[in-house]
Amino acid sequence: MVDHTYLQDFKYKTKNPYNDRLGDFNDFVFCGEQGEALRGKWNQDVFKRKAPICLEIGSGYGHFMMEYCEKNPDINFVGMDYRFKRSFALAKKLDQLTHKNFRFLRAKGERIGFLFDENEADTLFYFFPDPWPKTKHQKKRLFQTHFLEIAYKVLKPGGKFYIKTDHDGYALWMEKILDNQKLFNIDLKTTDLRLEHPAHFLSSFKTKFEKIFVAQGIKIKAFELTSLKRECTHV
Repeated sequence: MVDHTYLQDFKYKTKNPYNDRLGDFNDFVFCGEQGEALRGKWNQDVFKRKAPICLEIGSGYGHFMMEYCEKNPDINFVGMDYRFKRSFALAKKLDQLTHKNFRFLRAKGERIGFLFDENEADTLFYFFPDPWPKTKHQKKRLFQTHFLEIAYKVLKPGGKFYIKTDHDGYALWMEKILDNQKLFNIDLKTTDLRLEHPAHFLSSFKTKFEKIFVAQGIKIKAFELTSLKRECTHV
């Protein structure tokens, strides 16, 4: 049974004081249905330039988002998170940046198919999501077969999907799903990223959570996926 969050008539909850406060940053923050109204228009109407679109699902405190945007001025970066207070805290930090090659969504990861059109995104990032470790809660995990199908749809042919997690159980869950799909090639699968692949892109930075995990001696599990979608050709 598909979670109602994936359905067309899903409605966002807005009864939180931080929802109104996010309006102070409406030049780069879009909440809920505001973001979904921009589907298919990100380069043309929002960024007003043609550039690769990178989407981070669950930007958290924004460390990766801010660093990656600064180092890659030629990309259009869309960060997203669902928690009100954390989104507001990140918006305040983003507002101070001199480079403006980003936008932020207060939105749910399950909704990326309503936020982005088919083939609209070039890269997806999904770092250290809530693992929902209890068996009765695992249905709440974002990484499911249905979500993977949506990720495949919004990504361009050859698009990349990068994933990192500290949680052994969630990594095994992801691996099982990936082993039973034909949408993505698994370019990287590791249970100890920094030991096995120290020169890989995913080892080149640490999120706030990742620093804590590494300091505790927790091994970082990671995946690099490439869409197997083919370019459409017209005769």
